[in-house]
Amino acid sequence: MSVMTHLGTSTRALLAAGVAGIALASTAALAQDGEPIRIGILEDQSGEFAAATIQKVHGAQLAAAEINEAGGIMGRPIELVIYDPQSDNRRYQELMRRILQRDQVDVVFAGFSSASREAVRPIVNQFDALYFYTNQYEGGVCDANVVATGAVPEQQFSTLVPWMMEEFGPRVYTIAADYNFGQISAEWVRQLVEEGGGEMVGEEFIPLGVSQFSQTIQNIQEADPDVLMTLLVGTAQASFYEQAAAANLDIPMGSSVNVAQGYEHLRFDPPALSGMHVTANYIEEVDTPASRDFIERWRAMFPDEVYINQPGQNSYVGIYLYAAAVEMAGSTDMDAVRAAIQTGDVCVDAPEGQVCIDPASQHASHTIYLAVVGEDHSITIPQVWENIEPYWLGEAGCDLTVRDHDAQYTPSNPPPAE
Repeated sequence: MSVMTHLGTSTRALLAAGVAGIALASTAALAQDGEPIRIGILEDQSGEFAAATIQKVHGAQLAAAEINEAGGIMGRPIELVIYDPQSDNRRYQELMRRILQRDQVDVVFAGFSSASREAVRPIVNQFDALYFYTNQYEGGVCDANVVATGAVPEQQFSTLVPWMMEEFGPRVYTIAADYNFGQISAEWVRQLVEEGGGEMVGEEFIPLGVSQFSQTIQNIQEADPDVLMTLLVGTAQASFYEQAAAANLDIPMGSSVNVAQGYEHLRFDPPALSGMHVTANYIEEVDTPASRDFIERWRAMFPDEVYINQPGQNSYVGIYLYAAAVEMAGSTDMDAVRAAIQTGDVCVDAPEGQVCIDPASQHASHTIYLAVVGEDHSITIPQVWENIEPYWLGEAGCDLTVRDHDAQYTPSNPPPAE
């Protein structure tokens, strides 16, 4: 990975480094001049989401190791301060206060679910801290303290939904987790189906923790859609796929969260995920030189990793984006880092492809891959969309170069007119 050439010699050298077999600061890094740059990591290593999120810790550790081996950021080593929120939003809040008050980190990377992000965001704003949210999510957060580097609906759904309708038909049924991620994502699906001349033939919101889906499967069978959009999250809700396969629910599925996050195609026996179509900015099956090199370096540090997922890559890339912004700013001061982001020139060449931070919304551009799961759970990638911008927030009126909104917007609740 390398930062774009305009970011300077030290950063290019930093990002060209190979893997170092360390988790925090290497012996060489500790000998560098300057105090460590402290990066807080609040990511689930246990609990409901751990299968998808332990890789986020590993991605941060790999990036920190490489950066330290290459000389640090402005000659300063990275020190990771890591806690396990255990997929518990109250614990997220406790640890966010601790990591900002007691540990005095320069930046914090935190959260898998949108519920966890919204649980800590008021605390981040209270302490006027810098917060990187690296997960794919439902979009809409316009907040000067938040840099959201995961994929958003205008990158995932605006590509996937029209493709699915053209390929399989216009009648769509959505099942989604019953919290802000699922509700807002379903709104995006609904809008895109209507814009494409399709028909929503059903929509269900499933409480987190539900693991029995017989009635939902029956409802889907009765509606007989052409496309089933599945926006389920967590270990319990993932039970849907094996139950659907047992009921012979042979309907093409589309998702923004499966495979790339929970690698269900490896965790479940075929053909439970057969016919799943996912738009993601990274999966381990991406077969490019940059991805292969990344996988080799990751496996050298974490040889027992089950799967290198999108959240893991995003966490890795997020550390590099922060490093690039600090190098450009010449400081870890939040205002200076945000000023660097607002140039529009904070970009890195990531395993997925080039990623740049949009200055207006502080979201990231992405390459989007369409991953299709076969009957044997093999993956094919029939379509790639390069350099998809996070355009919606900026077009809707979120411009953090002008003013801070500190809000989450949706297509039905856009930013207020100036």
